[in-house]
This record gives sequence, C-alpha cells and structure tokens, in this order.
Amino acid sequence: MRTGSVSAHHVRAVVLGAQRRGVAVGPLLARAGLPSELLTGVMSPTGVTSPTGAAGLTPSGASGPERVPSARFGRLVRMLWAALDDELIGFGGAPTKVGTFAMMGHLVVHGSRDLREALHRARTFYSLFPGGPSFRLVEPPAPAGEHEGPDEARLEFDVSGYDDPLHFGVEATVLVAHRFAGWLVRRRIGLRRVEFAHPEPPHAAEYALLFGAPCVFGAGRTAAVFDRADLDEPVLRDADALKGFLRRAPDDVLVCAEWGSTATGRVRHLIGRALPAGPVPTPEELAERLSVSPQTLRRQLAAEGTTYQRLRDQVRRDHAIAELTAGRVSIERLSRRLGFSEPSAFHRAFRRWTGETPRAYQVRDRDAVRAPGAAGEAGAGPVPLRVPGAAPLLTRGQQG
Repeated sequence: MRTGSVSAHHVRAVVLGAQRRGVAVGPLLARAGLPSELLTGVMSPTGVTSPTGAAGLTPSGASGPERVPSARFGRLVRMLWAALDDELIGFGGAPTKVGTFAMMGHLVVHGSRDLREALHRARTFYSLFPGGPSFRLVEPPAPAGEHEGPDEARLEFDVSGYDDPLHFGVEATVLVAHRFAGWLVRRRIGLRRVEFAHPEPPHAAEYALLFGAPCVFGAGRTAAVFDRADLDEPVLRDADALKGFLRRAPDDVLVCAEWGSTATGRVRHLIGRALPAGPVPTPEELAERLSVSPQTLRRQLAAEGTTYQRLRDQVRRDHAIAELTAGRVSIERLSRRLGFSEPSAFHRAFRRWTGETPRAYQVRDRDAVRAPGAAGEAGAGPVPLRVPGAAPLLTRGQQG
C-alpha cells in the first residue's frame, strides 16, 4: 500500500492564490475531505484574522491536524486547477491555462533524443507564455586552458514575477521540473543541491522530504544542481506513458516519492514493505538486506541529511494517517502493528507527528468527510466553483 502525507502548511499555502482571486475555498476543502479548521484563525494577507479560513502568512495560528493524507491534497490541487484554470494556481505573473503542461509534455516526448534536448524544448515552449514558468539549462564552460568543464549542470528558474509569499509556487515549479525530468529518463535525477533565493522558511524541514538533497536558502538564484552526465540520458517515454502521468497528476509529483537510487529511498521502501504486517526492520537488518555494514548505511543516510530513526518515524507516521483515515483497524491494534510497546507510546508519538491524538485525528477526519459536499458523500452533487466575472467552472475531472 502506497501511503503519504503532506504538511498542513502546504494546504494553507496552496489555497492562498485561489482566495486572492475570490474563490471560496471552504467547499473545496470539504469536497477534498479536508477539515476547514486547517485554515481557521490564520492571518489573512491584510493582517485580519478570518474565522472562515482566509489563507495567510502566519500559519502558526491555525488549528487542525499538522499533516493530511497526500491523496486528499492532490484532490484539492486538481479542484484549484479547475477553479482558476491556472496550473500555477494564482502564483505566477499571469495565468497558465490548464493543459499547457500537457502540450509541453507532448512536445518533449515526441522526438527528444536525450534529457538535454528535452529540457531545451521545454524552455523554448514556456518562453512563448508570459507569466509561466521560466527557466534555462546552464552547463558551465571549461575554465581557460582546460578541455572539460565542471561535471555539474543546473536548471535556473526565474521566479522574480511570482506573487508567492508562502513560496509554494517556487517549490512546486522546481519540484515539477525535477520529477518530470526523472520521469522522462525512467530514473531519479540525483540532485547535488537545490538553491533558493528566498530565506529559510519555517517549514524548511519539508524540503528534505521533497527534494532529497541539501537545500541552500538566501542564495543568489533559484536552481536545481545535478550531474552533467544526466543530460546524456535518453528519453524513454512516449505519448501513452504521458497520458498516464497526466492522469495521476499531481499525485506523482507534489508528494514525497520513493527514490530507489538513494539510501533514503531504499530504507523507506524496506520499512514500508514491512508494515503493517510485521515489525519494523532494525538498522542492522536493513544493512544486511542492502549488503552494507550498519556503519556504512549510517554514513550514507547522514550524507543525505537523515537518520534511520527519522525515516522510521516518517514511514510509521504516514501508515498511521492512512490507517486512521481508512478506519479499518482499532487504534490499539494499529499501535501494535507499527511496533509500539503500548498504545500510550503510540499516542505520544502521533501527537508529536501531527499535533493531535489518534482519536482526535480520526474524529476530525470523519467529520470532514461527512460534511455537506464532501468528496465521496452519497448524493452530494458538484459544487459550482466561481471566479468573479466568470461562468461556473467544472472540476478537472468533469472537463471533457
């Protein structure tokens, strides 16, 4: 079972662009199965506290769970795409109509020999649209007197035109570019580092999960740096594969992916496979299965900015959220499945992960799903989504 969770910060951040365009996000949250309390008490951009959920710039005042199921976050993003007809969800300099990314994808998969050509084609395509993602591929030249240049390349992003106070638009732009590049060549593109022009945000810990690489804040540019040799990798996708990628969007892009080419990804995968049926593998057991010593595995994880304990807690957290959301197992049994010695230890850990007890999280989630207009409710019809001055918009899934 694939599980995943998203920080509640990203829920608050993603609705900001829609709210500034006049879209009421309450019905969207309900249809996505997300509690409205996520936004209650958050300061609006004008500095006025809104009890109805104005997204804001100081998320620390919000209530609700600290993490939500990634599938529901993806559902919310799809509805925001439809409500705004803007793939940048109100954060770009101008709207990027829904379908723009798909057209870029078709251009790239038809005839691109390698990743280098694919990225150049994507850049040329987006340069035709003002306000859309703007980037360039940089391959540093060889120093004077040398035959070969540096062994790294980078994608530099021009986000100067973004209206993005919570940085979601910037994060999503870099993330989509990185993961789409890896999808094109059928393997992860290992990042050496990611540079951001904006200062370190309060949710900086999420960046390690999203990018799996060291992140530098307050840099002179926004860029993803990777091995230059990756540009020679052949493009291995076609139009049929692209259809599947687009159908699953944004689930395969905007949530944490399992990176099989890193120690972090392999450890997460092995721990995830063991749950919920068996005990969590120990560091020694994981090292044996990966054919390395425990000391080597520990060094590999440290080089990637993480630890066994952190990965174990992340996987257990996501499994707990998935099981509580599904309502298939009692809390006591779930605590045993996840390897806790007693339910009280699970309660303490879950409160540390999400800010709530398992019971409170389960009750809140159940109430959110039962709310009028919630996704999956029997007899609940579509809620018209309006942008001021425009006709009602359909959700992405209703568009022909």
